[in-house]
This record gives sequence, C-alpha cells and structure tokens, in this order.
Amino acid sequence: MAEAIARLDAPDAIEASSAGLAPLGFVVGLTKQTLMRNGYGVEGLESKSISPEVWEQTDIVINMSGRPREQAFREYSKVEDWEIDDPFGGDPDIYQQVFEKIRLRVCRIDSKMQEGNRRGPKR
Repeated sequence: MAEAIARLDAPDAIEASSAGLAPLGFVVGLTKQTLMRNGYGVEGLESKSISPEVWEQTDIVINMSGRPREQAFREYSKVEDWEIDDPFGGDPDIYQQVFEKIRLRVCRIDSKMQEGNRRGPKR
C-alpha cells in the first residue's frame, strides 16, 4: 500500500519502491481493493524481496515488519520503524485503517520534504 500511496500523494518527494522481508509473491486482493476504493492505482505493484542493488540505492527504508530495525536488518542506519500492523488476514475495515495510517505517514514525509525544499540548501 505504501508504494501506491507515495506514488500518488508524494511523487515529488518520494521515489517509492516496495519490498518485504518475507514477501508472499503476490499482492493480496484486499490490498488492491482498498487502494482502488480510495482512488489509488495498483498497476505495477508486486510482492518482492529487498535486493542488494535496491538497498544500496535507497536513501531510507521504512520498516513496517513489526520487528525492530535492529532485529530485522543487518545494516539499519537508514531504516525508520513505522509501527503499523500488517493487515494480512484481516477484514476490509482493518485494511482501511492501515491504509489511513500509511497515508498519514506519507503525508508527513511529503510535508517535511516540501518544507526543506522551501528553506533551500543549508549553508
């Protein structure tokens, strides 16, 4: 969900790519339904692992695995933990709640990036 939300809500601030520590290999139907019901596209979304190449090119990794970054990642200096429950196995209301939490967090990142851009470079 986070990738689709960031693509639409923060395209100038975030170049989003989603990957997991234990990917299912497919995007869950309720994830797609929740995104579409809220006006977000699902094209190109896939369930995949974090590749070493992507890891090297990434500025920040958002961890929503439920495990602290120190336990989930060998090198975790660029990892930010978001305490957002995985909706897998839940009902549509749970998926909607998770969607709203992720959207709020993406909005905060976008606002922070936009504010930084308005201030200009540090001297």
